[in-house]
Amino acid sequence: MPDSNKPEAPAKGWQPELDELNLRKQMTGTMGGADKVARQHAGGRLTVRERADRMADPGSFREIGRLVGKGQYDEHGQLIHLMPNNSVMGRAMVNGRPVVISGDDFTVRGGSADATNKGKALYPEQLARDMRVPIIRMIEGSGGGGSVKTIETTGHANLPGGQGQSFGSEQLMINMGEIPTVGLGLGSVAGLGAARLAATHFSVMVKEQAAMFVAGPPVVKGIGQDLTKQELGGWQIQLAAGGVDNAADSEEDAFEQARRFLSYMPQSVDELPPRAEPKDPVDRQEEKLFTIVPRDIRKVYKMRKIIEMVADEDSFFEMAPLFGRSVIGGLARFDGWPVVLLASDPFHYGGVWTAEACEKVIRMVDLAETFHLPVIYLCDCPGFQVGLEAEKKGTIRLGVRAMAAIEQSTVPWCSIIIRNAFGVAGGAHAPSGRFYYRYAWLSARWGSLPLEGGIEAAYRADLDAADDEAAELATITDRLNKLRSPFRTAETFAIEDMIDPRTTRPLLCDFANLAAPLRKSGKGRMWMRP
Repeated sequence: MPDSNKPEAPAKGWQPELDELNLRKQMTGTMGGADKVARQHAGGRLTVRERADRMADPGSFREIGRLVGKGQYDEHGQLIHLMPNNSVMGRAMVNGRPVVISGDDFTVRGGSADATNKGKALYPEQLARDMRVPIIRMIEGSGGGGSVKTIETTGHANLPGGQGQSFGSEQLMINMGEIPTVGLGLGSVAGLGAARLAATHFSVMVKEQAAMFVAGPPVVKGIGQDLTKQELGGWQIQLAAGGVDNAADSEEDAFEQARRFLSYMPQSVDELPPRAEPKDPVDRQEEKLFTIVPRDIRKVYKMRKIIEMVADEDSFFEMAPLFGRSVIGGLARFDGWPVVLLASDPFHYGGVWTAEACEKVIRMVDLAETFHLPVIYLCDCPGFQVGLEAEKKGTIRLGVRAMAAIEQSTVPWCSIIIRNAFGVAGGAHAPSGRFYYRYAWLSARWGSLPLEGGIEAAYRADLDAADDEAAELATITDRLNKLRSPFRTAETFAIEDMIDPRTTRPLLCDFANLAAPLRKSGKGRMWMRP
């Protein structure tokens, strides 16, 4: 018979510890519990780990900090349960390139600070910055922000900001100037979560599922605004306000938009954006370009059709389509090279620069400058918006800021004047203090002010003295139209080249190839201010 008093034989290897490791991982894998996970799925939302796996290239997500949580022990010190921390993060591959992914686990206290580990919250931001890779934030809830209950769990009120007090807001700001940042709004997002979503180079929210606000409906009800989540901060509200760039039809669509955005980006500001394999002939010339702009200046045309015909096929990725709508902004490729593309949209305010359009220009030019992307601008701008609405919004101040962003930029720049370039805003189609490429279509026209509407004021005395005012107006208009011909301007080299619209793509591809080795500041002095 075995001796019952004999000491138990020591375990071989580290099996007990491995068993405990696996047990703890199993416990944290249950997230907030089966009921909370079921509620997440019932709402049509994925769990945070499901999101990470689907965002990443298949099988590439490697979680970090899986064991972080709050342990519950019996009187003998044995672990009963480990309630996980409400953030999940790790390293992964997206488009075959390394990234950091962080996500909120809404099943654990709705992502609030009283279930958040500060060190773990900061870790992915620091990891991405110091390893020089993009970060993708999958946000739902308060994003690690405080709640009223935090006072009880910590024993004191938190003073926002200051050394050691922040849950990473300073890291968000730093990373904006170092690495590409992407924010996915996948549910209700408030407080710090809203800041984490907005502090990105590209943000997207899922239609009808996501909402973003500084404070949610229960709080704003206290100031007399009884609104639903969607009425307060749904996708239509936020896209029109510029709070979030794009909307997605589903979480999978949001993941795909994140992949597309990152495909144009370098890994960090230390690198250059990657070239895609060229598949579209550079010498492609679309016949429709020759007639797409009507001769009647009162008729509009579809600028996005022009973009489709001149950029690499299916390469245009539009950003913020519902904000500042008189300017189209996004990313595109020419002969495989990525660029920031700006274009006027005559369907909205005739293409004038509104206050919101100026903000959009600033944002897109800053994106280009941060990540060494050349800029192509298809210009049809009759000036700044005028009138009481424009004055109330401080359009001219925002316009000057947009002009400053353009003038202070150093990346290669090419402008195509499609139709209008009038006034101060029309003149801001390129950085005037340094070299840039510029072409004008045959439909181009420019000046300090459009003749239309201005002749009656400038020639009032002549018109009043004429026997036939209409005939005199027609005579004056014909005379001035001949003088303002773009070919007269070309005689003075005030416009460098007039082109057949059908040659636009070959010329822009030539520009992209010329600019490619000069994109990073300091690489090509021809693009820099003396």
